[in-house]
Amino acid sequence: MTASRTDGETGRAPDDGMVWIPSGTFRMGSDEFYPEEAPTREVAVDGFWMDETPVTNAEFERFVADTDYTTFAERDPDPDDYPGADPDALVPGSAVFTSPDGPVDLREPNQWWAYVPAADWRHPFGPESTIEDRMDHPVVHVAYEDAVAYADWAGKTLPTEAEWERAARGGLEGKRFVWGDEHRPDGQVLANTWQGQFPHENTLVDGYERTSPVGAFPANGFDLYDVTGNVWEWTSDWFSADPTAGTSTSPSCCTPTNPRGVTEDQSVDPRDPSRIPRKVLKGGSHLCAPNYCFRYRPAARYPEPVDTTTNHVGFRCIVRSEE
Repeated sequence: MTASRTDGETGRAPDDGMVWIPSGTFRMGSDEFYPEEAPTREVAVDGFWMDETPVTNAEFERFVADTDYTTFAERDPDPDDYPGADPDALVPGSAVFTSPDGPVDLREPNQWWAYVPAADWRHPFGPESTIEDRMDHPVVHVAYEDAVAYADWAGKTLPTEAEWERAARGGLEGKRFVWGDEHRPDGQVLANTWQGQFPHENTLVDGYERTSPVGAFPANGFDLYDVTGNVWEWTSDWFSADPTAGTSTSPSCCTPTNPRGVTEDQSVDPRDPSRIPRKVLKGGSHLCAPNYCFRYRPAARYPEPVDTTTNHVGFRCIVRSEE
């Protein structure tokens, strides 16, 4: 991986392992795949610094050691937040992926996801698992509030969806993937994703069944690693199925500049009886496959409830130039 990169306009990076993302206008979204990505539109963002990799277990461990922080997955769930739930089921834990033995109905995620008591960032697959040999992997089982707590401690913040997509594209305009339009150029697998028929067949062409060490695959045009695949990443924006909804610092007549998402109240999915507001995830993960969740693309986006933790969601941070 690269060392911290400096920029003549902004000076030195605010922290080791951050790279400069220049200001600019780019084509955000896609009209090719999922409806919540459309329409393709022109968006402008100011320059900012970004972590060159997702936050790792080693980095998150330093934060916890310094602050004695307890993550969302490690706390006892509040019964008031889950009316009607079995009290015996309200124990600390998190969602863990397990591959079924054969093909299943792809409309039924409970065929491969299960809530595992005592699964958390230290125990990514359950209480008997460990991160001792995974310190350079992205931290997982972090809720949105956990990512914000880490960012505050580090003197950083989480990117907006527009900032994240601008950075992930690496200067490539309108491409399907962060490396171009071809899925596997010259037969190369350029991100940690799922090869084979999800969720029962993973051929492991990329060499990884689960997360991979950060930086195991080539960087994009802005020297960022793992911006697609490996783990989904939290952004600060509330989700709306209309990606053009929200606010901008520019007049409505002009190209939106530094757009932000909708309000918290507007982010609730009316089909979800829990009415839990959702933040935008970006980048896809090692569980994304062409036959299901073809979202390891910079335009892809996913609504994640803020009270959810899983073993394929992490985050990275930014520092804006004015901060």
